[in-house]
Amino acid sequence: MSVETLTYAALGARLNISPAAARSLAKRLQLPRSLSDDGKALVSVDLAEIRHTPRPPVGRQAGNVALLAAKIEALQAEIAWLEARAADHRADFGRERERADRVTVELLQATAETMAAKEAAARLEGEVAALRTGGRAGGSIDSHGQAARRLGHLAATIVEADRKACR
Repeated sequence: MSVETLTYAALGARLNISPAAARSLAKRLQLPRSLSDDGKALVSVDLAEIRHTPRPPVGRQAGNVALLAAKIEALQAEIAWLEARAADHRADFGRERERADRVTVELLQATAETMAAKEAAARLEGEVAALRTGGRAGGSIDSHGQAARRLGHLAATIVEADRKACR
């Protein structure tokens, strides 16, 4: 029952463990520690009281290596499958993006055509209203000539708008 003062390296050598394991054991057992003159930690320990049996080194057995190799192959196959799915999704996304861009362009064109048609309709309604009120206002020959010209212009505008709509 003699108490010895050892460094972690010496304690590890005595117990057949690494210095890091000796340090961990000293902390776990709450052994008294102090510093030496050269700055190394010293542990006061009674080796007879310590019942420490080192674990055998963890080595890979042939069965574990084969099992791990099989897991690695399975994971690599899954990674390849996931990469293929990601490529498919990327391609789908690209096609949908192009389709959305085309639809957006078509929508903008349709909006522009609708606005032009509304403007033409408003203008034509104004001309029809002017023809209606012009025919009621007076019966002179000059006003009938203007009404005929306006009616001809209105008919030409309607034909032109119809041709544009058919394109």
